[in-house]
Amino acid sequence: MITLDERLRGGLYGLLVGDAFGVPYEFRRATELPAREALEMVPPEGHKPTYPQVPFGTWSDDGAQALCLLASLLDKDRLDLPDFAGRLRAWARDGYMAVGGVVFDVGIQTGRALRALEGGASPEESGPAGERDNGNGSLMRSLPLALWHRGDDASLVRDAFRQSAVTHAHARSRVCCALYCLWARRLLAGDEDAFSRAAAALLGVIADLPAERAELALILSHDQPARGSGYVLDCLVSAKHARSPRRATKRWCAPPSRSGTTPTPPPASPGGSRGSGMVSARSRSDG
Repeated sequence: MITLDERLRGGLYGLLVGDAFGVPYEFRRATELPAREALEMVPPEGHKPTYPQVPFGTWSDDGAQALCLLASLLDKDRLDLPDFAGRLRAWARDGYMAVGGVVFDVGIQTGRALRALEGGASPEESGPAGERDNGNGSLMRSLPLALWHRGDDASLVRDAFRQSAVTHAHARSRVCCALYCLWARRLLAGDEDAFSRAAAALLGVIADLPAERAELALILSHDQPARGSGYVLDCLVSAKHARSPRRATKRWCAPPSRSGTTPTPPPASPGGSRGSGMVSARSRSDG
């Protein structure tokens, strides 16, 4: 029987291990990947890693930002956006929470937000908010919020929206983060229908927010195989497919996206544990 403590630890370990697993393979076309059975933390001979200078087992910007969020939550005992934003700036500037203090990738939208913060923008206003600004950066770091949060669903949704807006302020990114956090919360509780119940709970919370309701409807209608596009919605669906044994193979077989990025394995499923076999790799591009 897996305990809650094991689920909490497993969720964080799964995020970091899955992130590190995907680093050598990202930004590659499907035809450039090794065979599925050959994919390992250390790539097989003949595969040139995306970042040859980065030691295998190194988590990326996604893992570092997740640790920035977790450290801020634990230190402040609440979601303190100025503190969180300050840690993101310290990560980008000084390598805070990066393995070896080395930052080797910064997503497009995240980079824009960081420049806005450096220029004096408040964290409530720093994140790009256009429809084409829906990279997966805020989603990929959001799991620690669900693992830490002790408030009700409405307060978790509010905090998920706020942590996303620091770098990804469009309603689609914010709603994806909220749905993911509610889903993780229900998985931690052992709910076998966690995703559907999370969606129903979110709909109740955003009943008076038409833009957010429209985005949730779009999210729930999006069920395409993982494309490795870095698009926040593709990333969330990849995690959902990773939870479904019936679809687990399909996510590895999707064609390359139009941008030429790789259908890498999806992000760590929320609530995963070391003993549950749910540690999976990242699917990212321009977060």
